[in-house]
Amino acid sequence: MQDPQDNTSASAPPEPVKAALPLDEGWARQTLEQLAFASLKEQKVARRWKVGLRSAWLLFLAVVFWQAFSYKSPTSHPSLPHTAMVSIVGEIGSETEASAENVMSAMRLALEDSGSQALVLLINSPGGSPVQAGLINDEIVRLRALHNKPIYAVVEESCASAAYYIAAATDRIYVDKASIVGSIGVLMDGFGFTGLMDKLGVERRLMTAGVNKGFLDPFSPQTEPQRKHAQAMLDQIHTQFIQVVKKGRGDRLKESPDTFSGLFWSGQQAVDMGLADSLGSLDGVAREVVKAPDVVDYTQRENVAERLVKRFGAAMGEGTLRALRTSTGLR
Repeated sequence: MQDPQDNTSASAPPEPVKAALPLDEGWARQTLEQLAFASLKEQKVARRWKVGLRSAWLLFLAVVFWQAFSYKSPTSHPSLPHTAMVSIVGEIGSETEASAENVMSAMRLALEDSGSQALVLLINSPGGSPVQAGLINDEIVRLRALHNKPIYAVVEESCASAAYYIAAATDRIYVDKASIVGSIGVLMDGFGFTGLMDKLGVERRLMTAGVNKGFLDPFSPQTEPQRKHAQAMLDQIHTQFIQVVKKGRGDRLKESPDTFSGLFWSGQQAVDMGLADSLGSLDGVAREVVKAPDVVDYTQRENVAERLVKRFGAAMGEGTLRALRTSTGLR
């Protein structure tokens, strides 16, 4: 029988549970406030950045559109006597800076200025579109008769093909002795891959409505009637070119069998052949021929803003077209 006095076998009473320490309410409140203020500060910074970026973009677009669509109007008051100059640089084409639209507009502004004593076309071009050159040629003839002011051509590095088509309409042509002048001809180039396709065993499947609709297709053989048709068209345009040169140069032209063969010559040779009048530079013509040494540039150049606007418009148009195709199921 267990001794009531013996407590060694009895379980020890549980120790009392310590009470949890009370939280420092002031510290917790301060921490929460700091977190809240930090979050608000980050939101304010992010909002400022967003507003700043939007404002910058709006300002950028405003500057772009202002530069793209603003233009310098001719002054209403008479300007001092000067030599007007319009540059024709690079390829002559409807989508280039040397397009008929740009060149003709610049020529009109130059000759309408009461202070301009003459117009100099500063040419450095290998040629381009005969259509664009023909439009400029006709406008030179019209403006010279309308304003009764001389129009000269000054050639720098090159004045070939369509560029010479333009120069032929001017009163006089001045060149450097090493300029490249001439190339009075017309070409139509392309490639043919029919032989290569036969060796590779590739079959061309071209379907057309019209026997000549595939004319000049590089993967189809060229028929003799098609070749004759293209050659007749080239000959006709070449004849038009020759007539323009003969009309513009008149008795000054010393024609030879090579004159209209498509060859080109140095500036000195061009003078000897009557394709140009004499050696000269822009400053020399302005000073010695026009007698107005101050040169004013009327060339209409596409600035960076205009290029950005065109690219932006093209991108918007492409995106709209893609969206329309997607919504209508077209591909």
